[in-house]
Amino acid sequence: MMAPINEEREAAMPMPLTRRSFAGALGAAAGAALFETRPARAAVLAAVHRGAPDDAIVLSFNENPYGPSASALEAARRAANIGNRYPDAAEDDIRAVIAKHHRVSRDRVTLGCGSSEILQMADTAFTGKGKKAVAAEPTFEAVLDFARVLSAEPVKVPLTADFRHDLSRMAAACDASTGLVYVCNPNNPTGTIMTGDEIASFAASVPASVTILVDEAYHHFVEDSGYRTACELIDRHPNVVVARTFSKIYGMAGLRLGYAVGSAERIAAMAKYATFSNANAVVLAAARASLEDAELVPRVRKTMNDTRRWLVAEMKRQGRRTIPSETNFVMIDVGGDVTPMIAAFKEKKILVGRKFPSLPNWLRITIGKPEEVQAFAAALKEIAPAKPAAA
Repeated sequence: MMAPINEEREAAMPMPLTRRSFAGALGAAAGAALFETRPARAAVLAAVHRGAPDDAIVLSFNENPYGPSASALEAARRAANIGNRYPDAAEDDIRAVIAKHHRVSRDRVTLGCGSSEILQMADTAFTGKGKKAVAAEPTFEAVLDFARVLSAEPVKVPLTADFRHDLSRMAAACDASTGLVYVCNPNNPTGTIMTGDEIASFAASVPASVTILVDEAYHHFVEDSGYRTACELIDRHPNVVVARTFSKIYGMAGLRLGYAVGSAERIAAMAKYATFSNANAVVLAAARASLEDAELVPRVRKTMNDTRRWLVAEMKRQGRRTIPSETNFVMIDVGGDVTPMIAAFKEKKILVGRKFPSLPNWLRITIGKPEEVQAFAAALKEIAPAKPAAA
């Protein structure tokens, strides 16, 4: 057992924004439109926690229950001691470290306040009025939410029968008016992946004018040998941009840091729309320490994936279906609308994932610590008894 490891409008922009002119350039109407998604999303998240006791088990937001590594916490403590200074040098430093990590030049990396800002930057740079944004349904909603803010047309492509991206239909949906196509790989909320060969074929079939944004927030949990990061496609397909985050396997969801890797041209186009000083000294120091800890990713991956495997096996014993997952969460078919079950779990002091309208009978469960996941499995048997699978 590893030692504790201490990670989701319609007015157009009035003009292109630079980092330093961001606040002043937003008109009142445009600013209200841009941030319209925030209250709506915050309301969804707040509803999950509202009325829950402080000691509730939280299995709802795909966070890492172990938190940042010991080395990241120590680096954060040291950085806090100089928190009176702006972190410009630290920003430059972490960009250089990330660039080295991905074997690219520093001008091919940009930072964001979590990967959510990276997705917003991509939408702002590559979509807008008269443009389309293509994504799977369901997937992480932020890209299409931000596209609506910018008066772009959201285009949803249903998943395949095995809950994976329908890449051929997504490619066919891309035309001269498409600014961006979004692929979440592994996908949230299903946990499914597209193989490296599938993504490569997709990149070759999408017009070069369309930015292919590949969200790899859950990249580090994948064990399937057919999976590959889309970073390896960027040199051949400079319209590919990859988003990453420190929120998941690195356990820093509350600290907020994400980044994008792409061609220098695509990254420069996105970086114009980053908020000024969008990272703080504490998270920058913690992120560097995390990247320098060679044992962190394999250690956390094994711990959390082993717990996920236990849960999947337990669901099979209970006679329930799950969607094959390569992430720190799993979708479980509970045999009926998840809405009343979410409330029933809250009564038992367990917070579970929200309802996804296109998959109303599937409940998303974040992989917590073993005892937390065991408590969920026991509660599920009480809330919705299922017929055990045949031996």
